Amino acid sequence: MIKTPKLTRRAALASAAALPFAGAAVTSARAEAPMMEAGSAPFQRVKIGQFDVTTLLAGSRAVEDPQSIFGMNVEKERFEEVSQAANIPTNAAQFFFTPTVVNTGSELILFDTGLSGAGTTAALQAAGYTADQIDTVVITHMHGDHIGGLSTDGTRTFPNARYVTGATEFDAWSQTDDEGFATKVKPLAEEMTMLDDGGSVASGITAMAAFGHTPGHMNYLIESDGQQIYLGADFANHYVWSLAHPDWEVRFDMDKAGAAETRRRVLGMLASDKTPFIGYHMPWPAIGYVEARGDSFAYAPHSYQLLL
Repeated sequence: MIKTPKLTRRAALASAAALPFAGAAVTSARAEAPMMEAGSAPFQRVKIGQFDVTTLLAGSRAVEDPQSIFGMNVEKERFEEVSQAANIPTNAAQFFFTPTVVNTGSELILFDTGLSGAGTTAALQAAGYTADQIDTVVITHMHGDHIGGLSTDGTRTFPNARYVTGATEFDAWSQTDDEGFATKVKPLAEEMTMLDDGGSVASGITAMAAFGHTPGHMNYLIESDGQQIYLGADFANHYVWSLAHPDWEVRFDMDKAGAAETRRRVLGMLASDKTPFIGYHMPWPAIGYVEARGDSFAYAPHSYQLLL
C-alpha cells in the first residue's frame, strides 16, 4: 500500500515561497495579449409584452467640435459648463447609429437602415437575423443615416420587404433634389405605404407625428400586452446637448423652433408616463427613460428593467 506523505507546515511555507518565482516563469513564457480597440456588442434585445425589440449598432464614430452641431444658440461658456457637469468632453462627441428590429411573432419589422447596408446587415446577423427575413422596412425620416442602407448600387438590401414611411415626409423630400432620396427612396415609391399621424404599421405599432427635425419626421409607439416602448428616432439627437436642453438648437433640425417644440412635448409625455424609449443617437444600446428636472429633463439609461 502506497502512503501519501503528510504536508507539514514547514513544507507548505516552502511551497508558497516558491510560487512567485514559478508564476514569473510561466508569465514570461506566455505571449502578451494584443491590445484591442474600444468596442461594444452589436445588438441589445429586450421584451415588450410578446414582442422582441432589438436595437442594432449599425455604426459609431467620433465627431469633432460638437458645438458646431449642438447648442448653436448658446454661449461657448454655457456649453462648456453643461458638458463639464455631465463629464463629457467639448472637443469631440461619439455618434451612434441605431436601427431597431421588432419581431411581433408574425412579422419582422426594421425601423431605419443605417448609413449603409453592410453595417446594418452585420448587426442584424449578430442578432440572429438575415436581411431576407425582414418583412417590413419603416423609414422614420429621409436623412442619409436612416435611408443609406436601403440599397447598394441599386441592389436592395432587404429583398423581401415592404416599405412604410410618413406621407408628409415623403411629399416634402419629393420636392427637393436630394441625391440620397433620389437614389435610395424614390425607386421604392410605388411600393411604399404612406402613413399619417395615428396610422398603423402592424398591430401594436402606431405612427406618431414628431415634425421639426424634418418636415414629416415620424415616431412610433410599440405596444404589446400592456407594455410600451417609444421609438423616438431623431426627436432628440444627444442625451445632454439635446434631450436635457430641448431648446438648444441642433444643426440637423430643419425647423429648429418646431423641433424644440416637439422635443418638449415628447419629453414631457415620456417623463409623465414613465415610458421607455429608443433614441437613434442615444448612447448605446440606445434605450432609456426621461426624468423631469424642473423646466428641463434628464436621460436615465436602461439597466435591466426590460430584461426581466
